[in-house]
Amino acid sequence: MIEKFAEIIPNDLREISGSVFYSGRNAFIGKKKLYLLGINPGGNIERQKTETLKWHTEKVLSEKSSNWSAYKDESWRGQVPGTQGLQPRILHLLKKLELSAHEVPASNVVFVRSSREKDIKELYNEYAEKCWNFHERVINDLSIKTILCFGKTPGNFVKKKLKANILIDEFIENNNRNWKTQVFKNENNEKVIIATHPSIADWTNIKTDPSSIIRKHLE
Repeated sequence: MIEKFAEIIPNDLREISGSVFYSGRNAFIGKKKLYLLGINPGGNIERQKTETLKWHTEKVLSEKSSNWSAYKDESWRGQVPGTQGLQPRILHLLKKLELSAHEVPASNVVFVRSSREKDIKELYNEYAEKCWNFHERVINDLSIKTILCFGKTPGNFVKKKLKANILIDEFIENNNRNWKTQVFKNENNEKVIIATHPSIADWTNIKTDPSSIIRKHLE
């Protein structure tokens, strides 16, 4: 199944620095409850210019274990796998949801790398439109009913594409900033959860942890 998804990657993006799959073969087969979508791959474009979509995809298909997750098994910035940046926060969430990082399909709305979100802002929607066919196929083929988006940028895009305009629930952080995680659905009962971004919000802190509302909408 994962090879079929790989075939949908836009040809004109394949030689650009970035990545598509954040989890391996076992996450992209069968029926799945949840799809994780970030904004786009981070990192250093100059240092990682040879790490193209094509290069990374071939690595996932041929070298990575079927049970592999970028959030659990990759060393980011030379640190112990699963301990850097948003990795432990996503792993915390998945543990609370009683899901394995190896079984949950994960990607980004845009496959092209940038050091910061603002660096890709002007081209974001153009890239997102090009990548959407891939995500739509994953959602349909894996019978996914809940898409969890990290932050408003990917969340608003997915919400628009799925016509998930009905706000059905929200979680407000228990602090002075009162950031929200909101749940929207469409007429097909597909749900788009727009969560606080785990690179900024500490999901392991009980005051900012959106796990309960996400779990509620998986059941």
